[in-house]
Amino acid sequence: MFVIQLIKIVSKIILSLKNKKLFLTKIMYNKNLIIMKTSTKNILLVICLGSLIVFSSCKAKKPEVTIPQDMVELEIPCKNEGSSDKNYFRADGSSTSTDMSLSREKALTNAKQRLSGLINTQVKSVTDRYVNETEVGKNSDFEQKFENLTREVVNQTLSDISIVCEKNMVDKKTGKYSSFIAIEVNKEDMLKGISSNINKDQKLRVDYDKMKFEEIFNQEMEKLENSYK
Repeated sequence: MFVIQLIKIVSKIILSLKNKKLFLTKIMYNKNLIIMKTSTKNILLVICLGSLIVFSSCKAKKPEVTIPQDMVELEIPCKNEGSSDKNYFRADGSSTSTDMSLSREKALTNAKQRLSGLINTQVKSVTDRYVNETEVGKNSDFEQKFENLTREVVNQTLSDISIVCEKNMVDKKTGKYSSFIAIEVNKEDMLKGISSNINKDQKLRVDYDKMKFEEIFNQEMEKLENSYK
């Protein structure tokens, strides 16, 4: 609308200036009459420039994002409680069944599987860094043995997880149960388990720098925490 009105105003000005090719402006300076001739084109140029400035100063309204009325945002139970941080490995799981006990058991199993995958991936990253940043990189057997050992520790740790969130619901129409569970494992328990198992293996113990490993482990945990933000 603004552009249309602007064009109409400029058109009226052009029509009014058709019969006047020049404007005479009398300026008195040192008691002498000075006649300034301003061309029609210059006046129009000034008008157009002024219009452009006004137009550019007008902020265009951002189109409003319309959300369909039949669309609603879902809030998954125990989802936030299943987010890991620098001190805890966490994961969540869910399941649906006509039997409440089975629904809960499946949800817990799903959460454990996700937690296991998360821990194994994290420990693999720590191990790779440790091998590359220390002299043990020359020992080809260390990395493989260490991965096998940490896998055993993960399995042992998953048998002693803590449930931080659990919600069970029932659909009255279908009679089906839905279970949502979030679990966690303390990072310190993982480190203690790894150190304890390494001390049982003489070859691994020789190449294991506890302080260096824990330093890298803590750095990777901070990265994990940031990935949830």
